[in-house]
Amino acid sequence: MNDVERREAARQFYYKWQDRGREDEDARSYWIDILQNILGLDRVTDRVDFEKKVLDAGSTRRIDVYIPETRVLIEQKSLGIPLDKPQAGHQGMTPYQQAKHYDDLLPVQEKARWIVVSNFAEIWIYDMSVMQPKPTVIQLQELQSKYHLLDFLADREQKKLTLEMELSLRAGELVGRIHDRFLEQYHDPMAVHTQRSLNILCVRLVFCLYAEDAGLFGGSGNEFSRYIAQYEPKDIRRALIDLFKVLDTPYAERPDLYLPDELEAFPYVNGGLFRDENIVIPQITQQLKDIILESAAFDWSRISPTIFGAVFESTLNPETRRSGGMHYTSIENIHKVIDPLFLDGLKAELAEIRGIQVESVRKPRLRAFQDKLAALRFLDPAAGSGNFLTETYLCLRQLENEVIELLYAKDGALQIRLDVEGVTPIKVSITQFYGIEINDFAVAVAKTALWIAESQMMRQTEDIVHQVLDFLPLKTQAGIVEGNALRMDWNRVVPREQLSYIMGNPPFVGASMMSAEQKNEAVTVFGKGKRINSIDYVGAWYHKAASLMKGTDIRTAFVSTNSITQGEQVAPLWSKLIHEYNIHIDYAYRTFKWNSEASDKAAVHCVIIGFSSAISNQQKRIYSSDGSFTVSKQINPYLVDAPDILIESRGSPLCQ
Repeated sequence: MNDVERREAARQFYYKWQDRGREDEDARSYWIDILQNILGLDRVTDRVDFEKKVLDAGSTRRIDVYIPETRVLIEQKSLGIPLDKPQAGHQGMTPYQQAKHYDDLLPVQEKARWIVVSNFAEIWIYDMSVMQPKPTVIQLQELQSKYHLLDFLADREQKKLTLEMELSLRAGELVGRIHDRFLEQYHDPMAVHTQRSLNILCVRLVFCLYAEDAGLFGGSGNEFSRYIAQYEPKDIRRALIDLFKVLDTPYAERPDLYLPDELEAFPYVNGGLFRDENIVIPQITQQLKDIILESAAFDWSRISPTIFGAVFESTLNPETRRSGGMHYTSIENIHKVIDPLFLDGLKAELAEIRGIQVESVRKPRLRAFQDKLAALRFLDPAAGSGNFLTETYLCLRQLENEVIELLYAKDGALQIRLDVEGVTPIKVSITQFYGIEINDFAVAVAKTALWIAESQMMRQTEDIVHQVLDFLPLKTQAGIVEGNALRMDWNRVVPREQLSYIMGNPPFVGASMMSAEQKNEAVTVFGKGKRINSIDYVGAWYHKAASLMKGTDIRTAFVSTNSITQGEQVAPLWSKLIHEYNIHIDYAYRTFKWNSEASDKAAVHCVIIGFSSAISNQQKRIYSSDGSFTVSKQINPYLVDAPDILIESRGSPLCQ
């Protein structure tokens, strides 16, 4: 169909559906009409699931419309039903919350990429790839000019950048420009101390830019940019040194009683971000001042910390990134790891608690669930810019905010305690998150991304309890340490008896591409022997994790090169994992093409493997491009439903 035909079809659709629409009788015809006549989709009834069943705490619910190939979930209401109000008979949920609840009950490979709610007169579209989806609204009378906004219903390849992604990429460009201009000002740009100084400087500037836009500096929202703007370029170096010292000093300990007002107004940040590390700040040019002020005009408060962490880290030298095997994981792929590892179970548990009708039973269960969230501990032993840790923190806090809303949104006693005692309803903390990363810049980025995530989620909590909560000075810090994960004792980063989950995306380096240093690191993990020469670098992370997990309830999931499940390296890698560490595979994604947020994406094919040592009653599942299935017996290292029979090379025939 061409644009003229689609526009005319939208016009006819408006005249047909204005002032009519009943959920039970008309929903099917309404959406067939859109898909077939406006979008030109053929075989609509073969490609769309109407009244799709989902199991909700033992009861069967039905999704009004589900489009599998584009993963669109539609919740349809009758004409006149407000789309922004809680609905009687649906546990007080809005239509979007009801749709999101159904989405949480779907298996990971069916989870909605888009959620749509409609009452025939309006269509609200939620892009589920962003952290906090906001609806794009189409009024029925606007459809003739906005029909193209519905293309996602039929276009599985649609790659429209979300606002959150666009903002994060733009922020990354600004960081890159600041980084490059500062680098030009150093006398010895390739020196290690120069690189470290520049990395710390960039992280500090980004935090200041974010803090003023997020209102963390407590004033009008332009404290940092106004502070920089008042100085001539030759004086900005000293101004930054003075500012960083003030940001790292509590009010009571600031020795200068005559600080200028513009400095005295800045709060104490804490957290070690501005601690003096003898970093070198070069002289500032007019061009550098202009770039900093241009960056200050950008709205940093709306970036996604998960995406931005990866984009920020991309200011590193691309050659360094490739040789280190660092490739940034997309949010979609992060959820392929964390959803079946723990998040699906937590969402299902909260859904069950939400359904309890007796308040005296529901509230203690909600408090116990919140305590459970706050007790979980996570380790990423190849943390990079902290994507896995940041996204996991955001997801846990979103669950906690649901609990807080159910517990306290209408609790007047809590409001008084917040006012008088400074009590916070938040229990989930970034102190629950641990990481190991060999690159110092990535460590700083990961910590900053988590602080930004903490700030954003605190704002959501403030909206629920209708109170302002203090973010600064920073009271918490993630346990992300700089070091070589293969030469460190992970138990010293977080004691294994406290640890719940290990997850991440260890470096993608094939056995034949490993450097001499990387091979030596592998030897420290595997021991010496010809059998290890065929194992990819990532295999060392499997062995380190398995050793730590033995005899515990810790569960692990890694994104890995698919070669560890194929050919000659399966036997030497997995025989020790199975027979010495008692490892079994809980779930697995068979080979899929790598997808990331980085500009130079890794040209590799991957698998995801979730494994544990403790015996579990959880059903084991295999995921692939064709869907998923529950295995009847076990998942073996070749990612098939079969016994653990490992094929090894032999020097002689099995028989004559």
